[in-house]
Amino acid sequence: MDKMMELQTVRYGEDGLFILDTTKLPRNLEYIKMETVEECFDAIRTLKVRGAPAIGVAAAYALVLAAEEARQTSYEEFYEDFKRAKDYLAKSRPTAVNLFWALDRIDRMVQKHRGESPHRLRTAIIDEADRIKQEDVEMCRKIGEHGLTLLSDGMAILTHCNTGVLAASRYGTAIAPVYLAKERGTNIKVFADETRPLLQGARLTSYELFHSGVDVTLICDNMAAMVMKNKWVQAVFIGCDRIAANGDVANKIGTYGLAVLAKHHGIPFYSVGPTSTIDMEIATGDEIPIEERGAEEIIYGLGYQIAPEDVKVYNPAFDVTPNELITGIITEKGIVRPPFRENLAKLFAE
Repeated sequence: MDKMMELQTVRYGEDGLFILDTTKLPRNLEYIKMETVEECFDAIRTLKVRGAPAIGVAAAYALVLAAEEARQTSYEEFYEDFKRAKDYLAKSRPTAVNLFWALDRIDRMVQKHRGESPHRLRTAIIDEADRIKQEDVEMCRKIGEHGLTLLSDGMAILTHCNTGVLAASRYGTAIAPVYLAKERGTNIKVFADETRPLLQGARLTSYELFHSGVDVTLICDNMAAMVMKNKWVQAVFIGCDRIAANGDVANKIGTYGLAVLAKHHGIPFYSVGPTSTIDMEIATGDEIPIEERGAEEIIYGLGYQIAPEDVKVYNPAFDVTPNELITGIITEKGIVRPPFRENLAKLFAE
């Protein structure tokens, strides 16, 4: 197996809960131990663990720590402390729906076991978190299988941010088809946007693809139009942090611009992610809360001061791509095409 596939963004065992600190890459590959719910909150908030699937898995295991910290005297007191920790973790990042999906799934399970001892509940939470992680592996592989049907030997795709091994439990989402292609001897080239301001494409995507032996070319974000004009890419594959019921997609800032460019150049544009990122409770992308992050990420965006200390900064972490710019949404259940409102509803009905 590819060494990158052996990496675990989130690992839980007898020795505790560990996350791969992606803020240290590409210089250092370092796992850090999570000992409290507060440390898990900080790890999610500061992007030590990031990527919608990985955030969901990390949040699930954070609730194991919440169970350990909760009062052990009765179910009622245990659940009161557990619920407080769950609500606290939900505030770590507002846009990625996998965070809330994982927290709510474990909450429902705990309520289903109402009356059982705190010790048995902790064991049940561990089992459910393990299932969420294993399901993520399986979903990513299925996503890769569906995405692979759109690719052929020698093709090149453009991607944004990081949607590979370092954003999930294995394979990733938008990069999963590339890894499956490599396993089968098919060569897919990747152009990776650097992804300002935190450079997830440069630090993470180029890192994992390069070390996996994938033909990857790193470009600055403002080079995407030239690459498309030169006909060097045949498709755009991006991830998703939340998809509205009408098919509008919230993803890393810069995605919307890529979709506009792809439309102009006649290049298919695919959003890729598990069905857990589809929020059927939200009608359109206008309802998706967009996280705005601190000014320091831009003022000190390259590791040193590059702008005046007190300059006004606008720093949204995500933008919303309207559904009319999207060719298809690739999920573990298949590829959903327009009209998205009707076809996403059918997907969940099935």
